[in-house]
Amino acid sequence: MSEKTIVSNSKARHNFYILDSVEAGIVLTGSEIKSIRAGRVSLGDAYVRPENGELWLRNAHIARYQDSSYLSHEPMRPRKLLLHRREIAKLTSEVAEKGLTLVPLRLYIKDSLAKVDIGLAQGKKMYDKREAIHKRETDRIIQRAIKARVSHRR
Repeated sequence: MSEKTIVSNSKARHNFYILDSVEAGIVLTGSEIKSIRAGRVSLGDAYVRPENGELWLRNAHIARYQDSSYLSHEPMRPRKLLLHRREIAKLTSEVAEKGLTLVPLRLYIKDSLAKVDIGLAQGKKMYDKREAIHKRETDRIIQRAIKARVSHRR
């Protein structure tokens, strides 16, 4: 079972608390999967929206495949996500009732199929983001000090 991460959504973990995640398949055209394999994908502003009992990936940019014809795919088109009906119902109800958001966390190839990790997320406040940045910088300083101390002893 080989798995190759193509792109991760780093903004998602910065802007949201990820409460749960789920793996979903994605409906693609031929030129889209070729662009994904070439790594020409961006999930920066992407989100998932439930519509009519289905989940749709929106604002994900999959660049046109350079060797395809002029009838290539639209880079920003909505793409249907494939999940079991129960999973879709559960995610849709949590979004509607609790005011949560569905965000794509990463896009990857698993056994030659494109998959998306969808995170059930709650938005962070500005002070939470600042606190996370401060904690990360403090941890980095501590790690540097430990590393310097260990190399100093040798």
